Amino acid sequence: MRQHDDGVGGGTSRAVRLESFGGPEVLAVQDVPEPQAGDGQIRVRVTAAGLNPMDWVMTADAETAARFGLSLPAGFGTDYAGFVDQVGEGASGYAVGDRVFGAALSRAVADFVVVDANGDIASGIAHHTPDGVDDRTAATLSIAGSTAAAALAVLDLGPNDTVLIGGAGGGVGVFTVQLARIAGAQVIGTGSPSTAEHLRSLGAEPVAYGEGLTGRIRDLDTGPVTAALDLHGTDTVHAARELGVPDDRICTIAAAVDGVPAANGANAAPDALNNIARLVAADRLRVPIAATYPVDDIRAAVELQAARHVRGKVVIDL
Repeated sequence: MRQHDDGVGGGTSRAVRLESFGGPEVLAVQDVPEPQAGDGQIRVRVTAAGLNPMDWVMTADAETAARFGLSLPAGFGTDYAGFVDQVGEGASGYAVGDRVFGAALSRAVADFVVVDANGDIASGIAHHTPDGVDDRTAATLSIAGSTAAAALAVLDLGPNDTVLIGGAGGGVGVFTVQLARIAGAQVIGTGSPSTAEHLRSLGAEPVAYGEGLTGRIRDLDTGPVTAALDLHGTDTVHAARELGVPDDRICTIAAAVDGVPAANGANAAPDALNNIARLVAADRLRVPIAATYPVDDIRAAVELQAARHVRGKVVIDL
């Protein structure tokens, strides 16, 4: 096994763990045995972990956790970035010292994650981090980026489209708005009035959500809406239908609506995240970092994100 001494010795390392399901109050930083890379695996020294709503949703109660294959004691967080410090026998494509980012389901907020060199989200995924992308930004890409890519693949947007994106200012929204613009589409993004400038900075025409949404959209000088993506619930779906958008050009990620396709990041094209990382490196896509926290402040970080008013991503430093 090839290994690098990163200075975290003594056979133990830090990881955010939970001994019972619940809210931020159950999260604790614990000393755990250092994981070791096995055959076909790599170990990553994590330097940053990005938070997503799914992190605290799937650990909120036992029933939800079981749907994701989680049991107690459990880890926390899925998105990570760092560098390879162990390469197991038979693991190809990676070398000690390589900068990587990826996803490790509910175990990313830790000093180390072990992932399969050719894995999936359950066993762990790693991608090479391009030059020009810092670790904090790389740690935000996997879940939100793959979800955005999968949803936009359903809509297949082009220069003749005007797409309505509900919840456009959130973690997934910052990717969908910019990727839609890169595809040539015009974007209308819903949000609270206080997010208007944030949405404009991403390339969207802002519109306030809530009662009267369809009327406010009709008042915009954007032409007819041809596609819609609901990143939060179903309000945008209903508005799109009122505006005459056919169901096959509407997509959801957080709710099921009869006749409307739903997207999941697991269904994103294999090269989707590498393409997104290259766009970030080329300064064609930016990821706003709303806040960063040291790992010891994990509870405060999750509380901030769970309030659902964050404009951008929340990142844990390790």
